[in-house]
Amino acid sequence: MLKSLILFILTALFEVGGGFLIWLWIKEHKPLYFGIIGMTALILYGILATLQNNEFGRIYAAYGGIFIVFSILWAMGFDGFKPDKWDMMGVGLILLGIFMIMYIPRK
Repeated sequence: MLKSLILFILTALFEVGGGFLIWLWIKEHKPLYFGIIGMTALILYGILATLQNNEFGRIYAAYGGIFIVFSILWAMGFDGFKPDKWDMMGVGLILLGIFMIMYIPRK
């Protein structure tokens, strides 16, 4: 389970971070290397996701929740986003869903 969680966090870091760098390159006219690093990070995101030990559908369904949670954390750290109680309750529900999808034993 620890390996899976670490992979999810790294995957989210590369996807959200890569997307953010491309956003900065295009929307805020940062240098081209921002875009190149962002594209490289997005390629690594795609590779990292394949290192999980589960079925594609289950991994990507759970990762969708990880992406949402990580995006909120990223926005809090880099954009000054202030989540309200509904955001936080949503994050709690998403984390519960991720746990159910990935870590509840099945027959």
